[in-house]
Amino acid sequence: MIKKAPRIYVAADFIVGGDVVLPEGPARHVARVLRLGEGAPLRLFDGRGLEAGAVLVEATRKRVVARIESVATGGSESPLSVHLGQAISKGDRMDYAIQKAAELGVAAITPLYTDHGDVRLRGEREAKKLAHWQAVAASACEQCGRARVPPVHPPMVLADWLAERDEALRLVLHPATASEAPLERKATPASVALVIGPEGGLAEVEVEAARARGFAPLSLGPRILRTETAPVVALSLLQHRFGDL
Repeated sequence: MIKKAPRIYVAADFIVGGDVVLPEGPARHVARVLRLGEGAPLRLFDGRGLEAGAVLVEATRKRVVARIESVATGGSESPLSVHLGQAISKGDRMDYAIQKAAELGVAAITPLYTDHGDVRLRGEREAKKLAHWQAVAASACEQCGRARVPPVHPPMVLADWLAERDEALRLVLHPATASEAPLERKATPASVALVIGPEGGLAEVEVEAARARGFAPLSLGPRILRTETAPVVALSLLQHRFGDL
């Protein structure tokens, strides 16, 4: 049985014939977890859309080096550009939302502070969380075959994020009237902004602020979904209707 070459995210420039020294985390995974040695094949991706076929030329406990043999543009990106505004939730729930959003082809993610959200990050704690969330997105791309890692932007207050949005289709997750069906439009939008609230939902004033900025309410049916489940369902619907699912 031929094993698939492991896919590794390395933020480096790929030049055929050139060597790439793997950073500490990927190097440890390759040498100590996978126990790969010299001559083993790898698939590298730079997070900006390029894939590289590579082979290990050095694999020790202190240093792992891969030599680039081929470079190509990755082919797993969705044609639909979605910017997800996700209310910050505690612990693994936020990790899950970011992981699944990356797997479902989201183009960018912004964690949001909302009225009913119970997470507030400041200073070094916010910076550490942001780095962790970006790593979660990168790991998801390793698994799902994407060559472009969606940026996880620094957390913002919802009102500030809304003010910056100019996507062709803007959606706020909220129970909608039967007459509103934003996904029934015939033309495929060039870009989408999707905002999802915290466990307690968005405050009514926040929903009205979103609607004032051109966001249409999107309902996901009669059952109330958890904040980490909602982006999975909403993004799946968007990708099925306008993207590549």
